[in-house]
Amino acid sequence: MLFEKRLQHMKRYREIALASSKSGFGYIVEELGLDEVLSLPKRLLLRRDAEHIEKTRGERIRLFLEEMGPTFVKIGQVASTRPDLVPEDIINELSKLQNHVPPFSYEKVEETIEQALGARIGDIFETFEEVPIGSASIGQVHRATLITGEAVAVKVQRPNIEKIVRNDLEILHQLALLAESRMQWARQYQLIDMIEEFSRAIAEELDYTIEGRNVEKIGRQFEGDDTVHIPKVYWDVTTKNVLVMEFIEGILISDLAALDAKGYSRERLAERLTHAIFHQILIEGFFHGDPHPGNITILEGETIGFLDFGMVGKMTKEMKANFGSLLIAMMRKDADGVVRAITRMGVVPDEVDMKTLKKDAELLRDKYYDIPLSRMNLGEAVQDIFGIANKHRIKLPTDFTMLGKTILTLESIVRQLDPDFSIVDVAEPFGQQLLKERFNPRNIADQAWHQWLDLSDDVKDTSSNLHEFSKSLKDRKVPVEIQLRRSEQFMKRIDRIGNRLSFSIVLLSFSIIMAGLIMSSALSERSTILFNFPAIEIGAVVALIMFVGMLYSIFRSGRF
Repeated sequence: MLFEKRLQHMKRYREIALASSKSGFGYIVEELGLDEVLSLPKRLLLRRDAEHIEKTRGERIRLFLEEMGPTFVKIGQVASTRPDLVPEDIINELSKLQNHVPPFSYEKVEETIEQALGARIGDIFETFEEVPIGSASIGQVHRATLITGEAVAVKVQRPNIEKIVRNDLEILHQLALLAESRMQWARQYQLIDMIEEFSRAIAEELDYTIEGRNVEKIGRQFEGDDTVHIPKVYWDVTTKNVLVMEFIEGILISDLAALDAKGYSRERLAERLTHAIFHQILIEGFFHGDPHPGNITILEGETIGFLDFGMVGKMTKEMKANFGSLLIAMMRKDADGVVRAITRMGVVPDEVDMKTLKKDAELLRDKYYDIPLSRMNLGEAVQDIFGIANKHRIKLPTDFTMLGKTILTLESIVRQLDPDFSIVDVAEPFGQQLLKERFNPRNIADQAWHQWLDLSDDVKDTSSNLHEFSKSLKDRKVPVEIQLRRSEQFMKRIDRIGNRLSFSIVLLSFSIIMAGLIMSSALSERSTILFNFPAIEIGAVVALIMFVGMLYSIFRSGRF
């Protein structure tokens, strides 16, 4: 089984290496040393297909990911939400990744459903359309009617997709480890952390019960609100790889001709959609992370309907407050406020140049200084902020960058609906409300109380640690924690010590044997037992050579 898995991995490594070379990234294969491991000829590494020659690096990366299949497409889609980690030109191409793949057979759909639910498909559904209404890399959606009469959308996972995805993620993690050990840019971008983060996001999409819980959580946010509709989940027929939800039939928000034909107000739709998104982000702190036009439909009464909840973002109180501060600082053209908000948002590396960071924030302020609030492109401004974070290697939480992507998508949809509509006008009251909440005396007192509790815990821990330290001093036992750096060199040194120790033991053993032979010879007053062979004399010479060799080795190492 293990051998078979390694064989599959080697086959996949070869596919990745050849696809990389075809896309013009053969030099990376060489730098990783995969060409030697896989015995790839140089002509394959230097090969670039004609269709790729004139393309940008972003286009070539996108085509490579599409060729490598579902896992790589998903990695690209998740990476497209991280402008703080990935350069803008690549982000623009990753945003175009196509998630539409040929559907799998109805026989496999039926088999998956019956295995998951433990019943025949005819006992669960009154009708079930064999042709899917949508097909993606992880699964596909079919329209059906439950035996109780409700119209539903049935999402069915592709056969063996979890095994395929997990194998690919394992390979990508190994490649990331290899890349960080050999390439400076991989260490700079913290490639291992990126792959691990992307892997967690993809793993969640493989469990449809997580998506079902996301649907219900967002649904509770709009209870009693007739302007937004969230589909119902049918839990009695939902499992890890089968999700059954209420079927929502409406007009896609991108179908402007159909919306106009129904007499819907584009301005009202833009306002309702914007309000719904900002309510999720800034009030509830839990939001739809992929509101592209295909996931938003308009129902009767100009009601906004959301679909596909596989990707969601979460905002803590602190994150909401920091984003509110960022919004207000941008609206007030306050460069210092923008810098403070950015540094509070993410992990700032020790080597960051604060003067340069502030200068970049001032350039951002100047870019939007003369633009009226109603005409400010909020999505572009947030992307510019993430660009600054990327430049200075400030690592932002995943949910912040997902928020930026959500706002950018929202602004694109709204611009199509009504070019004169400004989402900033809707966002400003939310930002002001967050500031009011922050400076509310009750919230300030609550925050101060929690800080006091944290401080008291720290003081208690410090007191306990000092007591333990003083006790160790008294007992002449001081605990020392050693952080090992350059582990490879350290292990080589350990190997040398082990070899010398082994050498010494062998020498000692040889000496004991020789001593025994000498004593035996002296007591018996006759030559050695080895057929009159001069073992003692030769042994003495060998022992002397070994002793001199050991001394030379020790003095040469400089570690006597």
